[in-house]
Amino acid sequence: MESQEEAPRRRRGGWRVLVAAVAGCAVLGGVLVLVPWGPGGSRAPEPAPGAQALAAVTTGVAAALPDLAVLIDEREAHLRTHPKDAGAWAVLGAAYVEQGRRTSDPANFPKAEKALRTSLRVREKNAEALDGMAALANARRDFRAARNWSEAALKVDRGRWTTYPQLIDAHTGLGDYKAAKRALDRLLELRSGPAVRAWAAGVYRDRGWREDAAAALSDAAAAAEAPAERAAYLERGGQLAWERGDLEVALRHFQEAVRLDPDQRAALAGQGRALASLGRTTEALNAYRAAFAKQPDPRYALELGELYESLGLGQAARVQYDLLRERAARGAAGGVDEELVLGRFEADHGDAESAVRRLRAEWRRQPGIAVADALGWALHRSGKDKEALKFARRATDRAKGGGVRSALYSYHLGMIERGLEMPGAARRHLREALRINPRFSPTRVPLAEEALEELGEPSLEDVPDMDAKPRGR
Repeated sequence: MESQEEAPRRRRGGWRVLVAAVAGCAVLGGVLVLVPWGPGGSRAPEPAPGAQALAAVTTGVAAALPDLAVLIDEREAHLRTHPKDAGAWAVLGAAYVEQGRRTSDPANFPKAEKALRTSLRVREKNAEALDGMAALANARRDFRAARNWSEAALKVDRGRWTTYPQLIDAHTGLGDYKAAKRALDRLLELRSGPAVRAWAAGVYRDRGWREDAAAALSDAAAAAEAPAERAAYLERGGQLAWERGDLEVALRHFQEAVRLDPDQRAALAGQGRALASLGRTTEALNAYRAAFAKQPDPRYALELGELYESLGLGQAARVQYDLLRERAARGAAGGVDEELVLGRFEADHGDAESAVRRLRAEWRRQPGIAVADALGWALHRSGKDKEALKFARRATDRAKGGGVRSALYSYHLGMIERGLEMPGAARRHLREALRINPRFSPTRVPLAEEALEELGEPSLEDVPDMDAKPRGR
């Protein structure tokens, strides 16, 4: 049980449909709709697109892609005649980071780095540019560099609240969840508002406080003014709902996010994920294809390939896996660390030994929970179950940061325990995976169900013993 000092502790009763019960929104027929704000149903005039994007990138929230393009054009035009404007270079770099993140186009990241380093040359003690470098490092999954850049920014300005979200992401990627919580506590002391609530939600989710995470995201989405920002919080709320198996709720959140911001491709991929889990396969395929066409993230290619595989469409799956490799290579050329997704892919669909090599190196660089889970599974797939168990347990051990309620992590742990002839533990964790989300994967759910059938019901002697020594490989 969490101590009072660790807890947020703002318990809410059950999952709330995001934004539905707050001012400015209504629910009609189960669909979220926005209603006018302010006296007489009027709203203040919205700022110009460039100004909207400027407000977004300088506070670390999602910006609409057309607005980002306007901001980039404005800053580039300004810098042609004012090349010593360090602040403008920092904004340009941050805008390129956001554009690269939103489009999964790694070509934006070298441009971002050039602009940010120019800003630092013009003015060395420059917290804005240091913040931008931290955001760039996080986008590239270089969490050690992100931590270093964040700490450098805080040396310049200890009260700079926008640095703490970057530090939270960096600590999380490095597996230092206590440090991430400390950074969040400091952020909450400095600032309030929708962006801060959304960052808090991420920390709560990682600690297993799913109701707190859902409530924080609901508040963030209700308070966000820009459609792109609100859509980003709805997408994250949809992902939370999907993780706990609330598939219809997840689908509504994803659909509303796309309605608010048609460029919210993560929500479109989320629709594919939810639709596939609901058995609406044709719609799921269309959603995934549309998401990948506009935001060719290797993770989407992996999910779409596995969906094809579950349908017996091996050739179509192989096309997606080839696209995954291609996009990962392009990401690496832009400085993005794609070893985690490549390791996951190789473990299940390629060379398991290659996956182990990749993920061992990744673990040395940044030992987060996602890497622990992936490395444990790769070791299992390569026949090293005893070592695999150590990593799979770490990924699910709350004392070591593994508080995430993940059906996939529980499935991996259960299958590894099955290979080690630990039937009681295997049965418990496989059932847990299906309780967390009964439709968490089109390829893995049938395997979990088959394994449970083979394991059968527990005998009187089959008493759970977490300290039992594994047998087998």
